[in-house]
Amino acid sequence: MTKIALIGKPNVGKSSLFNRISRQWDAITSDESGTTRDIKKREVLINQTPALLIDTGGLDDSTELFAAVQAKSLKAAKEADIVLFMVDGKTLPDDEDKKIFYNLQKNCPKLALIVNKLDNDKSEEDMGWEFSSFGAENMFFISVSHNRGTRKLINWIDSNIEKEEEKLILQEDDDFSLEDLILQEEVEIPEEEDDSEIKVAIIGRVNVGKSSLLNALLGEERSIVSDVAGTTVDPVDEKLIYKDKTITFVDTAGIRKRGKIEGIERHALQRTQKMLEGADIALLVIDASEEFKELDEKIAHLVDKFELGVMVVLNKWDEALYDYDKSVQLVRDRFKFLSYAPVITISALSHKRVHKINDKILSVYENYSRRISTSKLNEVMKIANSRHHMPADHGKLVKIYFSTQFDIKPPRIALIMNRPKALHFSYKRYLVNQLREFFDFEGTQLILEAKKKKSSENFGE
Repeated sequence: MTKIALIGKPNVGKSSLFNRISRQWDAITSDESGTTRDIKKREVLINQTPALLIDTGGLDDSTELFAAVQAKSLKAAKEADIVLFMVDGKTLPDDEDKKIFYNLQKNCPKLALIVNKLDNDKSEEDMGWEFSSFGAENMFFISVSHNRGTRKLINWIDSNIEKEEEKLILQEDDDFSLEDLILQEEVEIPEEEDDSEIKVAIIGRVNVGKSSLLNALLGEERSIVSDVAGTTVDPVDEKLIYKDKTITFVDTAGIRKRGKIEGIERHALQRTQKMLEGADIALLVIDASEEFKELDEKIAHLVDKFELGVMVVLNKWDEALYDYDKSVQLVRDRFKFLSYAPVITISALSHKRVHKINDKILSVYENYSRRISTSKLNEVMKIANSRHHMPADHGKLVKIYFSTQFDIKPPRIALIMNRPKALHFSYKRYLVNQLREFFDFEGTQLILEAKKKKSSENFGE
């Protein structure tokens, strides 16, 4: 797939163009310089042709953090097939712009100079000749905010993308006809749920080591790591093929106390929650070198809110305050609502025990997607009821007729009852514990929903 990289100094409009081409508000945009820090990738359609669009951090080496961002951006440009070098059309080009552009020319045969923020013909006329000094073979004057000139740019990109011919090949031994193909198009075939991709969100407070963990999992410096709190702003996602699964890791922005969230971090927090809506599993990263914070607990409640599979990752274990047994006990005491979550101790910087995470992800995902047959469920319910009878409701018998699983991710089980409102939360908790005793549901919530018999056919309502 053709790779298209957006390169340029901070605040020239790269993320806005990224959003325009991808046709969604995906990258965070802000007037604050250096909003984009990590590399952001998204599969897009360029005039119906698939391509991989890459948004990079601004080219600025004024601080150690920004220098790391710049190095990542230039590396992305070298690996791209098409490079769009963006400049601010409201300011005169400087020597640094030209130096960067000429260096890109050496390695990028398909390079275009994009002059942004030219909102009308007069501004294009006034500034056009200034930027002609670059000597760019391909130069486009645009205004992303006004959607001016972007169509011409997209058509140029499309003309430089290698097209793969799509062919329908009928083998000689195919036993169906053209009429069969037409009939197939008329029949609506239900889509099977894709079980080959697992979406994993890495969540936690600022500076607990989420980006270091992502780098360790991937075996490369994918996410920028810095002591500056709040380095990761846009969620960074990367795919890893492990065994027969594709694991998509998302390094989300670190979360602070509400009163300390500033500027673009407000957007980052909103984006983090949006990413959690589409995730399967959360890696809850906690700093083992510090006492657990109240904020850790609040972040952990996001797992509950979005009904995710979960693993608690105690990072910085080489500097841990307590031994393993005490640390796990503290996790169980502090996060009682995550009693089902496995706990793993790691050091992201030294990669110690990081390799165990992928296998545990597969295990948690299997439990998160687990289906139990109705016969087995009812057998366990019968045993549970014999061990501890359900309390009566004001002297009236409360009875479960049968139980059946009606959904996964997380597993949801309907209890078909005569008096569903009489099911006490303590007995529901008892049933959940009984199910966990018979079946492996480590790492996932288990949701029981009491239903009346007459609505048993509408479990999801």
